[in-house]
Amino acid sequence: MGKNLTKRAEDYSKWYNELVVKADLAENSGVRGCMVIKPYGYAIWEKMQAQLDKMFKETGHENAYFPLFIPKSYLSKEASHVEGFAKECAVVTHYRLKNADDGSGIIVDPDAKLEEELIVRPTSETIIWDTYRRWIQSYRDLPLLINQWANVVRWEMRTRLFLRTAEFLWQEGHTAHATEKEAITEAEQMMEIYAEFAENYMAVPVVKGTKTPSERFAGALETYCIEALMQDGKALQAGTSHFLGQNFAKAFDVKFANKEGVQEYVWATSWGVSTRLIGALIMAHSDDNGLVLPPKLAPIQVVIVPIYKGEDQLDAISERVAPLVKELRSKGISVKYDNRDTQKPGFKFNEYELKGVPVRLAIGQRDMDNGTYEVARRDTFEKETVKGDEVVSKIEFLLEDIQANIHNKALEYRKTHITEVNSYEEFKEVLESKGGFLSAHWDGSVETEELVKEQTKATIRCIPIDAKEEAGACMVTGKPSSKRVLFAKAY
Repeated sequence: MGKNLTKRAEDYSKWYNELVVKADLAENSGVRGCMVIKPYGYAIWEKMQAQLDKMFKETGHENAYFPLFIPKSYLSKEASHVEGFAKECAVVTHYRLKNADDGSGIIVDPDAKLEEELIVRPTSETIIWDTYRRWIQSYRDLPLLINQWANVVRWEMRTRLFLRTAEFLWQEGHTAHATEKEAITEAEQMMEIYAEFAENYMAVPVVKGTKTPSERFAGALETYCIEALMQDGKALQAGTSHFLGQNFAKAFDVKFANKEGVQEYVWATSWGVSTRLIGALIMAHSDDNGLVLPPKLAPIQVVIVPIYKGEDQLDAISERVAPLVKELRSKGISVKYDNRDTQKPGFKFNEYELKGVPVRLAIGQRDMDNGTYEVARRDTFEKETVKGDEVVSKIEFLLEDIQANIHNKALEYRKTHITEVNSYEEFKEVLESKGGFLSAHWDGSVETEELVKEQTKATIRCIPIDAKEEAGACMVTGKPSSKRVLFAKAY
């Protein structure tokens, strides 16, 4: 199974596109801009989904489902929201097809025009807040903590598998609260949950921060985010959480009677992550040989490959391996015993290396005679011979060690790619020669932010939560600045 991947140093973008396809994660579909997520890629998403869902439920959230279609009038109720999504909306105008009178094929029936066009959801705030008006009457109905696992459509012309497609999978949380403080606490809590997931499960270090006003979610008063750094020095927004104030409650007239019986508008949040996280996983860890997956999210954590001559040897190896497979599975470790006779061991080694399986065991006749296994780890390619009675504990150690190692490697890369700059010239030079996050003073104006974006393609990724107060001067205008922000080129 020849990988023949383009090297990252040669063409990072080409490397990524090839790897997604060759590792059997996803492919382009017959629908322009949309992807097919293949079983191996979807298995990663299922593991992400399961862990996030657990974390959401542990913090009191419940799952529900809302319509895919949103009446056009709903979107127009919150002005900044519709402005933010108007250019990305797919619109349903008719509800029926018919055969053309001239026999040329199927056409849209002109008599089946909808009275009101429907928008295929780009996000669900409007349909959900229309629903919440019926669900919320009293302070006893609050807080309302709802999450939805769904697909959304944002019409994209320039697409890239997982990172930017016209349709993608995600979760979107939508909560309603009695007070401003509760809603802000919720938005901050969800940012922390996303950060914990990224760090502890994806092994991707992230910077927690807030977006500038021009980069906020459409309709939000504050957007909290986690920003990750990929191996090519570009940033990737890995999750966002929004404090929506009372904007949507006022737009959809969602009020509640407080303890004194006075009618008040509720306070809102929304938050989400998507299949874009799979793109982050690939770009943060993988190498020129293929995927490097963190064990906690790897669909197959351990693969066992028999090396044999003839059916008798295979039968003997299979008998030896069966109790090991059973024991590993009893410990919650996902293991595959690949006894296919259609491929040689070398092909299989190559295949599982490409697919990023964290631990590989090989067992041949010499191992059978000596009661051992050859154990190889994907992240460092180190191999060693391990006794049969020690192999389970060795695998358990390796799964933890690989998880920690790839996180530390990504963290070390980020540490060496956060650069403080004090002048615009220095900023432009470092951006081109080194990339990564550039920590710089900014005067707080949209004009300066747009100028930098226009001239360098770098954007303010976030104002870090832990940014220190320090008097300084904006690198562009020289105007006063109280703290540094992080700029980067981004996906």
